[in-house]
Amino acid sequence: MDHSENDKHPLIIPAGSHIATLLVRWVHEQVAHQGRHITEGAVRGAGYWIVGGKRLVAAVIHKCVTCRKLRGKMEAQKMSDLPTDRVTPEPPFTSVGMDVFGPWTVVTRRTRGGCAQSKRWAVLFTCMSTRAVHIELIEAMSTDSFINALRRFFSVRGPAKLLRSDRGTNFVGACKELSLDTANTALTTYLHEKGCSWVFNPPHASHVGGSWERLIGVARRILDAMLLQNGSSRITHEVLSTFMAEVMAIINARPLVSISTDPDCPGILTPAVLLTQKMSAVSAPSGNFSSGQLFKKQWKQVQNLADTFWKRWKREYLSALQSRTKWTESRANIKEGDVVLLKDVQANRNEWPIGLVVKVIPSNDKRVRKVEVRTVKKGTATVYLRPVTDIIVLVSETE
Repeated sequence: MDHSENDKHPLIIPAGSHIATLLVRWVHEQVAHQGRHITEGAVRGAGYWIVGGKRLVAAVIHKCVTCRKLRGKMEAQKMSDLPTDRVTPEPPFTSVGMDVFGPWTVVTRRTRGGCAQSKRWAVLFTCMSTRAVHIELIEAMSTDSFINALRRFFSVRGPAKLLRSDRGTNFVGACKELSLDTANTALTTYLHEKGCSWVFNPPHASHVGGSWERLIGVARRILDAMLLQNGSSRITHEVLSTFMAEVMAIINARPLVSISTDPDCPGILTPAVLLTQKMSAVSAPSGNFSSGQLFKKQWKQVQNLADTFWKRWKREYLSALQSRTKWTESRANIKEGDVVLLKDVQANRNEWPIGLVVKVIPSNDKRVRKVEVRTVKKGTATVYLRPVTDIIVLVSETE
């Protein structure tokens, strides 16, 4: 088999020369931005032998903007420490995370030809420290319905010091449906009167609210099982409200830590222990108890249960929060001036908008986890607040 002159006598080019870099870039474009193996083969097939070509090809592909746009990975940063309200012993529902989920179709009234139906949603409130749950039904995705649910929650559980929520499609992020914002006069006035503050997570950052997103999944599974056992597709508001109360009881009775096999510690650490001051749902034994005995002993038993809960909470539950299964390494911070690709779940990757980082927002540990990106569409500039997990750096400001 005869070999061509290019195969017999390839042109030798040192990898450090600018000619080699331009050549690799040109060949990389000719092979439609394929990987290192195909690009290096095309360079050799064209009659060029680049000394140390593997590293040069890898470096060129790594800096290729088109390859980053097509196959680049989302940015990541080391997982931040838990907020203070997650690790501080406080009365139940002092710091609260909340979200809206649903809807469900309920029968509102029966007519001669059938029945009229409407939708119901649920607001899930979870205590950030004790992990207890409270659920309230709402009839509409509006500010008034949410304020009524918030008033019921404060009336039953007491006022909260801090409220946390996300900006997802079913909450603040869907302002067109919910009309909820800190700029809303009625909502701001009500929160100010109650002496609490509201903290919003960045848009499209559901992982920041994992403490309540996880519980919404649990509530959905429990409710689905109840509706399946009910056997009827037509439920009323009263039935749905009863189901939600049972869902709330089941979630609050869940163990916070692994079940111990120690016979000296048979009790289970659950949020219901602190909420109900009862170790189990078993009814109280019958008997005659004088008011003096109740006054002298009952309060000690209640206080002992609360003290036991917080001691086990610090010893068993708090230490379990320190594990990090991902995002364990520090990454280089995104800088102002970086050209990035902005993720859009409603569009193909080739149609994702390109933007410029105009502001970085570092956390307390000086690591950047959210940025403001400016994009231009049809001559209109828009600034978006996004987590770093939703952007891909195309050209760094330092490159």
